[in-house]
Amino acid sequence: MSIMPIITLPDPQLRKVSDPVERVDAELLKLADDMLETMYDAPGIGLAAVQVGILKRLIVLDVSDDEDKPQPMTLINPEILKLGDATRVHEEGCLSIPDFRLDIERPATVVVGYLDREGKPQELQANGLLATALQHEIDHLNGKLIIDFLSRLKRDIVVRKFKKIAREASA
Repeated sequence: MSIMPIITLPDPQLRKVSDPVERVDAELLKLADDMLETMYDAPGIGLAAVQVGILKRLIVLDVSDDEDKPQPMTLINPEILKLGDATRVHEEGCLSIPDFRLDIERPATVVVGYLDREGKPQELQANGLLATALQHEIDHLNGKLIIDFLSRLKRDIVVRKFKKIAREASA
């Protein structure tokens, strides 16, 4: 396993829609394992393949507490099947937008269909932090970022800040 570089705002690849995974094979599973290692190293609780520059519909998550045994999850071609009616507000961060956090209101429960590591269809009913993390990572697969929950003015300010940081880093 190896740690992969995480792409950050303003990289335009973050705005692209990821392609469905055609088959589950050893190469895809190695990618998932590398993504998990990258996520744990960051540290984060979720990572979408697009965040490591790969436009495939693949996400990894682990919302277990630091004291708990790790509970890594790999979801291939995840799709939201149902959103709950109740909402919850949670402060979200994003590995592709470092040091930026935002309170976001999302459905408190979600049902997600996906393929597991064996390529078998599964359904997951989630609530709380897992529901939030699933929606956040699936948003990435659709080219959506947490800053899209901001007003256009505030979003533009954040984007300008990260463009400036990128310019200074490449200078």
